[in-house]
Amino acid sequence: MASNNTPSAPGSSGSSSKASTNADSRPRSPGSPTSPGTPSRMSFQQHRPNQPSQLRVSHMPSTSPDDQRSQQGSDAPGIQPQDHEPTAITNTEARHQEGAIGASEETPNAATALLERYNRDSEQTVRPRRARGYGSFASTYAETLNSFEQSRPGLGARYETSDDFNNQTRGGIIEHLPDAVSEGLLGKPKAHGVTSWLRERAGIKEKRMMYIHYYVPFTNWIQQYRWQFLRGDLIAAITMASFYVPMALSYASNLSHMPPINGLYAFVFNPFIYAILGTCPQMIVGPEAAGSLLTGSVVVEAIKKGHIRDDDGMKAAQVGGMVTGIAGAFILIAGILRLGFLDSVLSRPFLRGFISSIGLVIFINQLLPEMGLDKAAENSVRAHGSPLDTLMFISDHRHEIHKFTAGISFGAVAVILFMRELKRRLQPLPKLNWVVFIPDRCIIVVLSAVLAWRYDWQSKGLDILGDIRPPSGLPIFQPHWPFAQENFKHVNDAFETAFIVALLGFFESCVAAKSLGSGNVKTEVVHKTRKDGTVEEVEESDGIRGISVSSNRELVALGVANIVGGAFMAIPAFGGYGRSKINVSTGGKTPMSSVFLSLVTVLCTVFLLPYFYYIPKGVLCAMITVVSISLLEEAPHDIIFFWQIGGYIELFLMLLVFLTTFFWSLRGGIIVGIIFSLIRLMKHATRPRVQILGRVPGTREFENAELLAQEGRIEMVPNSLIVKIPEPLTFANTGSLKDRLKRLEDYGTNYAHPALPTMRSKENNKNIIFHIHGVTGMDYAAAQVLVEIVKEYKDRGHGVYFCRIPPKKSKVWKLLEKAGIVDLCGGEHNFFRTVDEALRAAEKRGMGTFQEYLEEEERAVGSASGRDFRSAAPVGLEEGANTTSAAERNDNSEVANLIDRTLTPPLDDAASFMQGLSEMSRQHGEADVEGGFSRG
Repeated sequence: MASNNTPSAPGSSGSSSKASTNADSRPRSPGSPTSPGTPSRMSFQQHRPNQPSQLRVSHMPSTSPDDQRSQQGSDAPGIQPQDHEPTAITNTEARHQEGAIGASEETPNAATALLERYNRDSEQTVRPRRARGYGSFASTYAETLNSFEQSRPGLGARYETSDDFNNQTRGGIIEHLPDAVSEGLLGKPKAHGVTSWLRERAGIKEKRMMYIHYYVPFTNWIQQYRWQFLRGDLIAAITMASFYVPMALSYASNLSHMPPINGLYAFVFNPFIYAILGTCPQMIVGPEAAGSLLTGSVVVEAIKKGHIRDDDGMKAAQVGGMVTGIAGAFILIAGILRLGFLDSVLSRPFLRGFISSIGLVIFINQLLPEMGLDKAAENSVRAHGSPLDTLMFISDHRHEIHKFTAGISFGAVAVILFMRELKRRLQPLPKLNWVVFIPDRCIIVVLSAVLAWRYDWQSKGLDILGDIRPPSGLPIFQPHWPFAQENFKHVNDAFETAFIVALLGFFESCVAAKSLGSGNVKTEVVHKTRKDGTVEEVEESDGIRGISVSSNRELVALGVANIVGGAFMAIPAFGGYGRSKINVSTGGKTPMSSVFLSLVTVLCTVFLLPYFYYIPKGVLCAMITVVSISLLEEAPHDIIFFWQIGGYIELFLMLLVFLTTFFWSLRGGIIVGIIFSLIRLMKHATRPRVQILGRVPGTREFENAELLAQEGRIEMVPNSLIVKIPEPLTFANTGSLKDRLKRLEDYGTNYAHPALPTMRSKENNKNIIFHIHGVTGMDYAAAQVLVEIVKEYKDRGHGVYFCRIPPKKSKVWKLLEKAGIVDLCGGEHNFFRTVDEALRAAEKRGMGTFQEYLEEEERAVGSASGRDFRSAAPVGLEEGANTTSAAERNDNSEVANLIDRTLTPPLDDAASFMQGLSEMSRQHGEADVEGGFSRG
């Protein structure tokens, strides 16, 4: 009869009759609305509102744009907003959507019943009954019901009872749900995994090609390469070759103490291999000053020990190639083991101090050839010692400085610095920004070589580069495996240095790769006309798409490149941010610019080596000096920044590395810096960051009491110590966990010195509540320590509770059970979801209630302010404890709010308020609230 009183929209009778006809024609299932013992279908209209609810629309997330099944034009109610009132529930899909929000607990719809059954079996939280989409899985809730209804006839407003469920298998239920639900949300994934399932939905048929495109990016970007990229990539390659081919010669001869041609090999093989395996399309790989200097230190050490002669270029190349190969092996193994996170191990202050010290070492070492003192330094041990020893050697031999050589060298330095500053000033000007592309260093090298040939500067005492050829008459590009048996004596010297080279090179490469990213590719839609006259829309980009930067794949690419380079005795080569920015600014958009750079270097090696004969060594040293100055110029910015923010430990680390390198050696600076950094890292990792929690007045929120107590905005719960562990527990951070907890018991804070007497009453520690929401992981050693802590508390008569516990299927919970912590606490009933529940359990234990604390607090505040709040009902944690009338509860809530406002004084009066409250509590015979409240 109730349905007759409900006004219906126009056309509702026709729709209703049609719905009735369809319902009668379907076979009826147990529990169907029309079956005996169940409400009639028309009873669903009893509570229909006069205006249609928009909750289904507002609560339903939009489906994925990739989903083709939920296009516009879908007439399913609840998916798209309806401008008119629905006339009647004409199909099961609409009926289930009505029940998705308004149905009662006794009448769940089909999908809700399924999810409830699954959650009940798996001890998960019951999912809310409201329509929602599944995102990129392209399956709306209405489609879920529709597909389920089509596969099961007779599905009404109620699903089968629990007896019917027990007669069905789990697989039979899941197979009726969409793939997105059954694959990712219900049950275990299919045998081939989620990746295979997503690959099938994406329409990828070639499984192997998918992985090949990912791990060998060359197969991906070569298919996207277009002729319009050729010009920019070629110009960028020629520009970089004009800059860095002379630099490679200088790095090899002056820093690595190897034949100059081995520096060119680093630009022949490494960029080409990185273009095949690398993940940053615009990054250029090549030799760097730091790696070259460290490689040269191993060669110099071998010369000092008498393992090789100073003029034996073949042995020097083998030692340098060994360093390069070992560094490549380190990086390749790290990539295979997926250790890409290691780029975050070294701190910024350590790297800044180390790079600045490298700049200082390079600057001082280049003074010898720039002044013409390199021949005098060949037989001097002091000249090859620490930078301080080198400066003392220059001071002692200042009368031997070759003035002509010094004039050419320092003149080249001045011209390069002048051109750099000129480019910096003219680059912002739109009409003059082309000066950035002027290869000034190449021009200086060529001009100096022509002048040295024309005016015979060699006869005037100027050292020139001379013949550039492979050592010992080897053919060009002839591989020579450096790990021969006779070279094993150099492994000890090369091993340690190669590790540092690998770490620094990988860090610099990661910085460049993360800065450049995937190239900032822009995509636009263009209209193209086919041969048949039809027009189609095609997406075109100005770069390579579909390549994501990966630290692990970067490790593999750099490792393979340096292993191959080591086989040809090349110096180490890694990604450089400066080179890569030049590549981008000159038009390089794809990895083909790296390929062209390798080809240009090959042409220079094959055809132009004879023309490098007259290049003055002092000019090459001048270019390296400018590089060392650029390394030193970056230090003042970091020093000022850390000084302003009070980072004195960081400044001390930078100064420590710098001074150790200056007074001792480069290797000594590295060792001291790494040891200091590891000590800081271990100290941070082994320090447990436990917190004591207190209640925010007027709420049920519990926050860090150490932070809020100073502002007077926290309440400590009587007779309870709430300890929050906000991090995973490991053997490292549980070593001092007992001491930290003991300090919290005695002082209520971790910052109090242990020499102080006990400031916190023992009565406030009768209940220990561990807040373990942040404990997302726990190893076995940490579990053993936690067992000892809980057992010690239980032996002392304390109540131990855990709240914010992890899911019972998690590894942490299983470990708590296996370790016996659950049994020590008295069973699962002492593990709670919230802090409130744990406090209620502590109250039942008879250790005092939080309501009593609030009553005493009200009396203290009332006596202080001249008002009496004792007649007001206490604000407790127990729900339903207040049996007064509604009006009285409203009055009491206003009084409670007034108390909370009184308990929250302005920040300026917080200290005096806390002190006054402590004095009043002592007068009432309470324990030392100053230790348990303020200092908490």
